Amino acid sequence: MQTQTVKIVVTGPFNSGKTEFIRSVSEIDVVSTEKKITAEAEKIKESTTVAMDFGRITVDDDLVLFLFGTPGQKRFDFMWEILSEGMLGFIVMVDSTRPETFKEARSILETFRAYAPTPYLVAANKQDSIDAWDVEDMRVALRLDPSIKILPCVAKKKSAVKTVLLELLYGILEEMDAAQSRSDEGA
Repeated sequence: MQTQTVKIVVTGPFNSGKTEFIRSVSEIDVVSTEKKITAEAEKIKESTTVAMDFGRITVDDDLVLFLFGTPGQKRFDFMWEILSEGMLGFIVMVDSTRPETFKEARSILETFRAYAPTPYLVAANKQDSIDAWDVEDMRVALRLDPSIKILPCVAKKKSAVKTVLLELLYGILEEMDAAQSRSDEGA
């Protein structure tokens, strides 16, 4: 049997934890296109992704996930459409401690939904922080439909990242099964 590869995109606002998310589970050194940043953003972190991050995780002999992290800054959004090509699902990372980024996260989610009608979920990062918003309060602030999954996450914890990835994979498999069923009915 041939190994199946699944492309998953990890997107979200600047400093939401996308690179850390991929680094915590990747079995290879993450290919990262980070550049040093200056001015106001430097107070938050020292570098930013300018093109993409790439990681890989082998689920089993038959399944390998390719993880592509997008840049979070609007000036690099031209990469979003390129990175979305061929994705089977995506994750929107949101920093639970920075409500000022929630509107931007919502906009990014809508942009990626427009690129491809694939399964997706929202990962509420930094849930281990004392000032993290409650997941259900975030759902309201992000105006997420109850059917959209929003999961608590700590991008530095491999187990939390695996939980998010597995949940998205289940959604992708359900979608593939539904598509197969529709195909079988039409045959």
